[in-house]
Amino acid sequence: MKALYRFLMGMAILSVGFTHPARADDANTAYIVTYFEVMPATKDHARTLARQLGAKSRKDDGNLRFDVLQRIGQPNHFSILETWKDKDTQAAHAAAAHTKEFREKLTPMLRSPYDERPHTGLSVGATKAGKPGGGAIYGVTHVDIVPTEKDKGIGFVKELSEASRSDAGNIRFDALQQNSRPNHMTVVEAWKDQKAVDAHGVTDGTKQFREKLTPLSGSLYDERLYKLIN
Repeated sequence: MKALYRFLMGMAILSVGFTHPARADDANTAYIVTYFEVMPATKDHARTLARQLGAKSRKDDGNLRFDVLQRIGQPNHFSILETWKDKDTQAAHAAAAHTKEFREKLTPMLRSPYDERPHTGLSVGATKAGKPGGGAIYGVTHVDIVPTEKDKGIGFVKELSEASRSDAGNIRFDALQQNSRPNHMTVVEAWKDQKAVDAHGVTDGTKQFREKLTPLSGSLYDERLYKLIN
Protein backbone atom coordinates (compact mmCIF):
# COMPACT_ATOMS: atom_id res chain seq x y z
CA MET A 1 0.00 0.00 0.00
CA LYS A 2 2.84 2.37 0.85
CA ALA A 3 4.54 1.50 -2.42
CA LEU A 4 1.36 2.36 -4.36
CA TYR A 5 1.05 5.67 -2.50
CA ARG A 6 4.67 6.58 -3.31
CA PHE A 7 4.06 5.68 -6.98
CA LEU A 8 0.95 7.84 -7.24
CA MET A 9 2.68 10.78 -5.55
CA GLY A 10 5.61 10.42 -7.91
CA MET A 11 3.31 10.49 -10.95
CA ALA A 12 1.57 13.61 -9.61
CA ILE A 13 4.90 15.39 -9.20
CA LEU A 14 5.97 14.41 -12.72
CA SER A 15 2.70 15.68 -14.18
CA VAL A 16 3.27 19.05 -12.52
CA GLY A 17 6.81 19.14 -13.82
CA PHE A 18 5.63 18.64 -17.42
CA THR A 19 2.80 21.18 -17.27
CA HIS A 20 3.49 24.06 -19.62
CA PRO A 21 2.42 27.60 -18.81
CA ALA A 22 -0.06 29.30 -21.17
CA ARG A 23 1.64 30.99 -24.09
CA ALA A 24 0.46 33.94 -26.12
CA ASP A 25 0.60 31.89 -29.33
CA ASP A 26 -1.67 29.03 -28.15
CA ALA A 27 -4.68 28.47 -30.44
CA ASN A 28 -7.19 29.23 -27.68
CA THR A 29 -5.53 32.46 -26.54
CA ALA A 30 -7.94 35.42 -26.51
CA TYR A 31 -6.86 38.88 -27.66
CA ILE A 32 -8.83 42.08 -27.12
CA VAL A 33 -8.00 45.39 -28.82
CA THR A 34 -9.94 48.35 -27.43
CA TYR A 35 -10.09 51.97 -28.54
CA PHE A 36 -11.71 54.77 -26.61
CA GLU A 37 -11.77 58.51 -26.99
CA VAL A 38 -12.67 60.92 -24.19
CA MET A 39 -13.46 64.60 -24.04
CA PRO A 40 -10.14 66.50 -24.04
CA ALA A 41 -10.75 68.08 -20.63
CA THR A 42 -11.06 64.62 -19.05
CA LYS A 43 -7.97 63.00 -20.56
CA ASP A 44 -5.94 63.07 -17.33
CA HIS A 45 -8.74 61.51 -15.30
CA ALA A 46 -9.26 58.86 -17.99
CA ARG A 47 -5.53 58.12 -17.99
CA THR A 48 -5.61 57.56 -14.22
CA LEU A 49 -8.60 55.23 -14.47
CA ALA A 50 -6.98 53.26 -17.28
CA ARG A 51 -3.74 52.89 -15.33
CA GLN A 52 -5.67 51.59 -12.33
CA LEU A 53 -7.52 49.11 -14.55
CA GLY A 54 -4.23 47.85 -15.95
CA ALA A 55 -2.69 47.32 -12.52
CA LYS A 56 -5.71 45.35 -11.28
CA SER A 57 -6.30 43.38 -14.48
CA ARG A 58 -2.76 42.00 -14.64
CA LYS A 59 -3.56 40.21 -11.38
CA ASP A 60 -6.64 38.51 -12.86
CA ASP A 61 -6.48 34.77 -13.41
CA GLY A 62 -5.41 33.90 -16.95
CA ASN A 63 -4.02 37.30 -17.90
CA LEU A 64 -0.92 37.07 -20.10
CA ARG A 65 -0.60 40.72 -21.06
CA PHE A 66 -2.43 44.00 -20.44
CA ASP A 67 -0.98 47.12 -22.08
CA VAL A 68 -2.63 50.53 -21.64
CA LEU A 69 -1.67 53.08 -24.30
CA GLN A 70 -2.19 56.81 -24.86
CA ARG A 71 -2.04 58.16 -28.40
CA ILE A 72 0.84 60.42 -29.38
CA GLY A 73 -0.39 63.82 -30.57
CA GLN A 74 -3.98 63.11 -29.49
CA PRO A 75 -3.76 62.46 -25.74
CA ASN A 76 -7.53 62.02 -25.35
CA HIS A 77 -7.31 58.82 -27.45
CA PHE A 78 -6.44 55.54 -25.73
CA SER A 79 -6.02 51.89 -26.60
CA ILE A 80 -5.91 48.76 -24.45
CA LEU A 81 -4.21 45.57 -25.65
CA GLU A 82 -5.21 42.46 -23.70
CA THR A 83 -4.01 38.87 -23.96
CA TRP A 84 -5.78 36.11 -22.04
CA LYS A 85 -5.19 32.39 -21.60
CA ASP A 86 -8.60 31.66 -23.15
CA LYS A 87 -12.09 33.05 -23.68
CA ASP A 88 -13.27 31.93 -20.24
CA THR A 89 -10.62 33.91 -18.34
CA GLN A 90 -11.29 36.92 -20.56
CA ALA A 91 -15.02 36.65 -19.83
CA ALA A 92 -14.32 36.43 -16.09
CA HIS A 93 -12.25 39.60 -16.32
CA ALA A 94 -15.01 41.38 -18.24
CA ALA A 95 -17.45 40.50 -15.43
CA ALA A 96 -15.06 41.48 -12.62
CA ALA A 97 -15.98 44.33 -10.28
CA HIS A 98 -12.93 46.44 -11.18
CA THR A 99 -13.71 46.16 -14.91
CA LYS A 100 -17.32 47.21 -14.42
CA GLU A 101 -16.26 50.08 -12.16
CA PHE A 102 -13.81 51.33 -14.79
CA ARG A 103 -16.46 51.30 -17.52
CA GLU A 104 -19.01 53.05 -15.29
CA LYS A 105 -16.60 55.85 -14.37
CA LEU A 106 -15.31 56.22 -17.93
CA THR A 107 -18.70 56.35 -19.67
CA PRO A 108 -19.55 60.01 -18.83
CA MET A 109 -16.19 61.10 -20.32
CA LEU A 110 -16.54 59.33 -23.67
CA ARG A 111 -17.06 61.33 -26.87
CA SER A 112 -17.57 58.19 -28.97
CA PRO A 113 -18.58 54.58 -28.16
CA TYR A 114 -16.18 52.31 -26.27
CA ASP A 115 -14.84 50.13 -29.10
CA GLU A 116 -13.79 46.66 -27.87
CA ARG A 117 -12.78 44.10 -30.53
CA PRO A 118 -12.03 40.41 -29.79
CA HIS A 119 -9.28 38.88 -31.93
CA THR A 120 -7.47 35.64 -32.63
CA GLY A 121 -3.72 35.42 -33.19
CA LEU A 122 -2.50 35.17 -36.80
CA SER A 123 1.21 35.62 -36.21
CA VAL A 124 2.32 36.28 -32.63
CA GLY A 125 5.96 36.43 -31.58
CA ALA A 126 7.44 35.29 -28.30
CA THR A 127 7.16 37.78 -25.44
CA LYS A 128 10.53 39.41 -24.88
CA ALA A 129 11.89 39.68 -21.36
CA GLY A 130 11.96 43.01 -19.56
CA LYS A 131 9.71 46.05 -19.65
CA PRO A 132 10.03 48.49 -22.59
CA GLY A 133 11.93 51.68 -21.81
CA GLY A 134 10.28 55.05 -21.41
CA GLY A 135 10.95 55.98 -25.02
CA ALA A 136 9.14 52.95 -26.46
CA ILE A 137 6.63 53.61 -29.22
CA TYR A 138 3.63 51.37 -29.90
CA GLY A 139 1.82 51.12 -33.20
CA VAL A 140 -1.75 49.83 -33.47
CA THR A 141 -2.99 49.57 -37.06
CA HIS A 142 -6.39 48.49 -38.33
CA VAL A 143 -6.16 46.63 -41.63
CA ASP A 144 -9.31 46.17 -43.72
CA ILE A 145 -9.10 43.81 -46.72
CA VAL A 146 -11.88 43.48 -49.29
CA PRO A 147 -13.53 40.11 -48.56
CA THR A 148 -12.64 38.50 -51.90
CA GLU A 149 -8.94 39.15 -51.24
CA LYS A 150 -8.96 38.16 -47.56
CA ASP A 151 -6.58 35.20 -47.78
CA LYS A 152 -4.05 37.08 -49.88
CA GLY A 153 -4.16 40.05 -47.50
CA ILE A 154 -3.71 37.79 -44.48
CA GLY A 155 -0.63 36.30 -46.12
CA PHE A 156 0.90 39.75 -46.66
CA VAL A 157 0.23 40.81 -43.05
CA LYS A 158 1.74 37.60 -41.65
CA GLU A 159 4.83 37.99 -43.83
CA LEU A 160 5.33 41.56 -42.61
CA SER A 161 4.96 40.52 -38.97
CA GLU A 162 7.43 37.66 -39.18
CA ALA A 163 10.03 39.71 -41.06
CA SER A 164 9.72 42.84 -38.90
CA ARG A 165 10.56 41.10 -35.62
CA SER A 166 14.20 40.99 -36.70
CA ASP A 167 14.37 44.74 -37.45
CA ALA A 168 16.60 46.81 -35.19
CA GLY A 169 14.80 48.13 -32.12
CA ASN A 170 11.74 45.90 -32.43
CA ILE A 171 10.12 44.80 -29.16
CA ARG A 172 6.89 43.30 -30.48
CA PHE A 173 5.25 42.75 -33.87
CA ASP A 174 2.01 40.74 -33.88
CA ALA A 175 -0.79 40.21 -36.38
CA LEU A 176 -4.29 39.59 -35.01
CA GLN A 177 -7.53 38.69 -36.81
CA GLN A 178 -10.84 40.18 -35.74
CA ASN A 179 -13.31 37.47 -34.69
CA SER A 180 -16.48 39.08 -36.01
CA ARG A 181 -15.00 40.16 -39.36
CA PRO A 182 -12.16 37.87 -40.52
CA ASN A 183 -11.19 40.25 -43.33
CA HIS A 184 -10.26 42.82 -40.67
CA MET A 185 -6.93 42.60 -38.83
CA THR A 186 -4.95 44.53 -36.28
CA VAL A 187 -1.18 44.91 -36.44
CA VAL A 188 0.39 45.54 -33.02
CA GLU A 189 3.95 46.87 -32.92
CA ALA A 190 6.31 48.04 -30.18
CA TRP A 191 9.65 49.72 -30.87
CA LYS A 192 12.53 50.88 -28.72
CA ASP A 193 12.14 54.52 -29.79
CA GLN A 194 10.97 56.82 -32.57
CA LYS A 195 14.22 56.29 -34.47
CA ALA A 196 13.46 52.57 -34.72
CA VAL A 197 9.90 53.33 -35.91
CA ASP A 198 11.20 55.63 -38.63
CA ALA A 199 13.86 53.17 -39.76
CA HIS A 200 11.34 50.34 -40.02
CA GLY A 201 8.98 52.51 -42.06
CA VAL A 202 11.48 52.97 -44.89
CA THR A 203 12.79 49.40 -45.20
CA ASP A 204 12.25 47.68 -48.53
CA GLY A 205 10.07 45.05 -46.85
CA THR A 206 7.72 47.63 -45.33
CA LYS A 207 7.42 49.63 -48.54
CA GLN A 208 6.76 46.50 -50.59
CA PHE A 209 4.12 45.40 -48.10
CA ARG A 210 2.28 48.71 -48.43
CA GLU A 211 2.45 48.55 -52.22
CA LYS A 212 1.01 45.02 -52.29
CA LEU A 213 -1.64 45.70 -49.66
CA THR A 214 -3.08 48.96 -51.01
CA PRO A 215 -4.96 47.43 -54.00
CA LEU A 216 -6.60 44.92 -51.60
CA SER A 217 -7.58 47.42 -48.91
CA GLY A 218 -11.16 48.30 -48.10
CA SER A 219 -10.10 51.46 -46.24
CA LEU A 220 -7.03 53.53 -45.40
CA TYR A 221 -4.17 51.80 -43.58
CA ASP A 222 -5.02 53.23 -40.16
CA GLU A 223 -1.68 53.43 -38.36
CA ARG A 224 -1.76 55.03 -34.89
CA LEU A 225 1.22 55.60 -32.60
CA TYR A 226 1.03 55.43 -28.80
CA LYS A 227 3.05 55.62 -25.62
CA LEU A 228 2.76 52.92 -22.97
CA ILE A 229 1.27 54.37 -19.78
CA ASN A 230 0.88 51.12 -17.85
